[in-house]
Amino acid sequence: MYYNGWYHMFFQYNPVGTDWDDGMEWGHAVSRNLVTWRTLPIAMVADQWYDILGVLSGSMTVLPNGTVIMIYTGATNASAVEVQCIATPADPNDPFLRRWTKHPANPVIWSPPGIGTKDFRDPMTAWYDESDDTWRTLLGSKDDHDGHHDGIAMMYKTKDFLNYELIPGILHRVQRTGEWECIDFYPVGHRTSDNSSEMLHVLKASMDDERHDYYSLGTYDSAANTWTPIDPELDLGIGLRYDWGKFYASTSFYDPAKKRRVLMGYVGEVDSKRADVVKGWASIQSVPRTIALDEKTRTNLLLWPVEEIETLRLNATKLSDVTLNTGSVIHIPLRQGTQLDIEATFHLDASAVAALLVLAASDRRGEQTAVYFYVSRGLDGGLHTSFCQDELRSSRAKDVTKRVIGSTVPVLDGEAFSMRVLVDHSIVQGFAMGGRTTMTSRVYPMEAYQEAKVYLFNNATGASVTAERIVVHEMDSAHNQLSNMDDHSYVQ
Repeated sequence: MYYNGWYHMFFQYNPVGTDWDDGMEWGHAVSRNLVTWRTLPIAMVADQWYDILGVLSGSMTVLPNGTVIMIYTGATNASAVEVQCIATPADPNDPFLRRWTKHPANPVIWSPPGIGTKDFRDPMTAWYDESDDTWRTLLGSKDDHDGHHDGIAMMYKTKDFLNYELIPGILHRVQRTGEWECIDFYPVGHRTSDNSSEMLHVLKASMDDERHDYYSLGTYDSAANTWTPIDPELDLGIGLRYDWGKFYASTSFYDPAKKRRVLMGYVGEVDSKRADVVKGWASIQSVPRTIALDEKTRTNLLLWPVEEIETLRLNATKLSDVTLNTGSVIHIPLRQGTQLDIEATFHLDASAVAALLVLAASDRRGEQTAVYFYVSRGLDGGLHTSFCQDELRSSRAKDVTKRVIGSTVPVLDGEAFSMRVLVDHSIVQGFAMGGRTTMTSRVYPMEAYQEAKVYLFNNATGASVTAERIVVHEMDSAHNQLSNMDDHSYVQ
């Protein structure tokens, strides 16, 4: 959330291990710019009967008067039954909001009849509904009755954040999608003057069965408590994803300082648990991304790194109008290749494969991660474009999961093929066509780490490729800081 000039990030934290376990806590960090973070003391510990087995996911709501309310899921001492609880800052005048007080009325919401006591979690940031002067929030769950395995979203309303009423009916349901976690719901787009383009609402959920974050665009009827997808074939859990790689349990928030919606997601490890124990940590957060409706298509979102990331750029290497014949590979000379922000625009013919090799060894026969467009002609004669990342040669380590990830991406008439790739040691984040499709890879190079190279390549069978514009920015580190609990100097 954004509060009194600071961005606050709260995250699941295990203080005694590198894996999920009972007794999870809330870590806490603050930033002025979403880039340089300062770690603060643990915000929430598991110390009450209603959360002793874990302070699980939740959200923050900032009321118009400045009051901050935390809503979170607690795992109780009764076989980890999931209940909803609230907490408020112990000292609202502390700009860091370092200490929190759990309300004596906790838990404030129990699972309703027919919902499993372990299938009821992750309340999202509340929003105000002026029709009945209430605040509303969503929780995810599932319906496993009578052979079903449906994901569902349930809406609650409250006037005081202590007393909650379940609004009758289910906001939305999708068959066979299983438990919906870390649900999110927000408006995107703008109504035109003639109201021909109505406001759309994004419904997002993290699918517990497969551990991916899906979203869908639809219309919201507040009075009827229903949300309807604009395209049933792209319904929640069966269509669009925030990211086609390693990305889960994301949460968005509205940033009033810059009037934008910002998304961050949890990026887990894909090496062995033993390797995590050796290095002493596991899992990272994605680069913060803005969220906007793609007004050109109105069928998908645009996810894009926040503009503040560009403050880490140190220098730039620029190329233009580079023609790559079939099978060619061209080295881009750089001083270092482990921290990069790459912008590239291509012109591709049909049946072409072209883009970048990053974190590549100098001999090109060793480790490498390929980020590329693949254009093919379908049986209908039309062209189909995919955006992919190939992790299969990303590391010689034997305990790493390696895949080829990707999805189709809309490319409209007259548009060039564009991508942006952020490389940061063990993570590669790709954004195609202004963010219409994104993907995240965890890679663990052993040979290509110290002297990583970047190459352009063309793997087409009989077509040339023109790299119209390539800009490679070498990046500085974020210089994050650990905090002392009583250190007030950072306020200035």
